[in-house]
Amino acid sequence: MPFDSQRLHESPTGAKLNLYMKRAKGAPRGVIQINHGLAEHAARYARFADFMAARGFHTYAHDHRGHGYTKAPDAPQGMFGITGGGDKVIADIASIHELIRKEQPWLPVIIFGHSMGGMITLNYAMRHPEGLRGAAIWNASFSAGLLGRVAQAVLAYERFRRGSDVPSRILPRLTFQAWAKKIPNHRTGFDWLSRDPVEVDKYVADPLCGWDASVSLWQDLFGFVFNGADDASFANVPKDLPFNIVGGEKDPATDGGKAITDLAGRMERMGFSNLVSKVYGQTRHESLNEVNRDLVMEEFAAWAEQVVRK
Repeated sequence: MPFDSQRLHESPTGAKLNLYMKRAKGAPRGVIQINHGLAEHAARYARFADFMAARGFHTYAHDHRGHGYTKAPDAPQGMFGITGGGDKVIADIASIHELIRKEQPWLPVIIFGHSMGGMITLNYAMRHPEGLRGAAIWNASFSAGLLGRVAQAVLAYERFRRGSDVPSRILPRLTFQAWAKKIPNHRTGFDWLSRDPVEVDKYVADPLCGWDASVSLWQDLFGFVFNGADDASFANVPKDLPFNIVGGEKDPATDGGKAITDLAGRMERMGFSNLVSKVYGQTRHESLNEVNRDLVMEEFAAWAEQVVRK
């Protein structure tokens, strides 16, 4: 189920974005623009793209700065950028969106993000809601609270004390390693991703996955989290823009899906009227690589089909 094409797209930020595309089978009805998660890459979404192609959707998926095969002079693996990395990531996504509008001018676009990609997707929708028919925020937490502020202080100390932007020594212990310990009888350090051992083993064996992020990348991520936690940041987002917010009941990265229900509830209180939210039972972090992925994808496709018909 490979993508149909792979190319480099030059972003105004100076990055050469590695971009995959999958064409719809039959008459196209819309476009899915994918934002992948932390310490992974866009090629891992080929199965999802193939599933959506069968339902009439083109898919565009690129590797973010510091990930996969994307190259940028200020962003080696594990870093969005020496400075202003978060803004550059958003600008890269805007550049891909402009490409989609150029190549598919008559098709509605749904932007999709998993985990870190969900954080990025919501922040993109806050800044650039124009041109979007819908937004899917999956497996992302905006509930960092006081512990998030403590983490930001730790990261600032790490960056000052170590004198350069290097992988954080502390954040992996508070995130990936802590989440692994919450899975009973875990076989690997990444069983928190999925109950499917084949998918977990593929992630572990992938040299482009599982690396430790830089201090600045973590700082950029917390910038996305706290911006998404601020109700004022939603001011420019149309209240009727369709949102699809999904998580897993056994996902330690979202506190067992609590972060999903918290975001959905907060958006409902703000008056968002076209919101679908679901926490799947027994499901861990990577919904698209879980044992119930067919159901998850089928329900997303049904939502996407409804969105583009409007």
